[in-house]
Amino acid sequence: MPLHPQARAFIDQVAPPGSPGLHQLDLPVPEIRNLVITMFTATQAGEPVAVGRIEERTVPGPAGPIPVRVYTPAGSGPFPVLVYFHGGGWVICNLDTHDRACRLLTTAIGCVVVSVDYRLAPEHPFPAAAEDCYAAAKYVASHAAEFGGDPQRVAIGGDSAGGNLTAVVAQMARNKGGPKLVHQLLIYPVTDAAMDTTSYRENADGYFLTTEMMAWFWNHYVPSKADRHSPYASPLRASDLAGLPPATVLTAEFDPLRDEGEAYAARLHDAKVPVKAVRYDGMIHGFFGNPLFDAARRALEDAAAALKAAFR
Repeated sequence: MPLHPQARAFIDQVAPPGSPGLHQLDLPVPEIRNLVITMFTATQAGEPVAVGRIEERTVPGPAGPIPVRVYTPAGSGPFPVLVYFHGGGWVICNLDTHDRACRLLTTAIGCVVVSVDYRLAPEHPFPAAAEDCYAAAKYVASHAAEFGGDPQRVAIGGDSAGGNLTAVVAQMARNKGGPKLVHQLLIYPVTDAAMDTTSYRENADGYFLTTEMMAWFWNHYVPSKADRHSPYASPLRASDLAGLPPATVLTAEFDPLRDEGEAYAARLHDAKVPVKAVRYDGMIHGFFGNPLFDAARRALEDAAAALKAAFR
């Protein structure tokens, strides 16, 4: 399928041909983060999606308190819980850039969403983000009642680098004896540092996320080439995926990460883990939760259906 016109319009708005990528800006990383927040604000303007309640909290982490934002749907609990890890290459983005996606998931699923503000690279390289996300998931699962949640119905999810962290936390939970997770939602996840797939070659440039940008993210998050072989950095490299929670894997056709996300889904299937993989033709990386894309609504419906089923 050709690139969707809505994707083309988005690219022309935020990353027109000839414009420098984030990795080409001669700016400190904190300033680049501010630019990204401004971009997200511009492309997702409008009335916020209403939820029952929003609360700013912290949970204990390996290097100190981890800020989280708790979205609670209208109604009375206990509700199922989704612990969410935002994308941004482990370097950029924050709770605000993914506020809309979390609101949408809260209302579509009818669950508490706990969005985790994990430590970012390069100030805090691997494995800081993974350790924070695991600590947050473990705490939320064991203290679900404090969040209006049901400890028997806890899932994890995330997009892009957050999808990577979701896969990693699922492996950590299996390897470390908990918490028990009922589902993992992987939205165009990063699963391998090799960057050598067909989708990396086909979509190397011109589709918002680029190969050079991914190299920039990896160099900040996991500067050690040896560490990139760890399954806690590249979850696709785990020797065994058996015993992981059921998964939903969403990918986009014109995304460098397409093939590694689908390869991870195939590995899960081979390991007898229940998994559903959905590719959104004509779409680019970052479309999920974006009001400019009709496909974002379909992806939200697919994600919500999978999580509702898991929570039942």
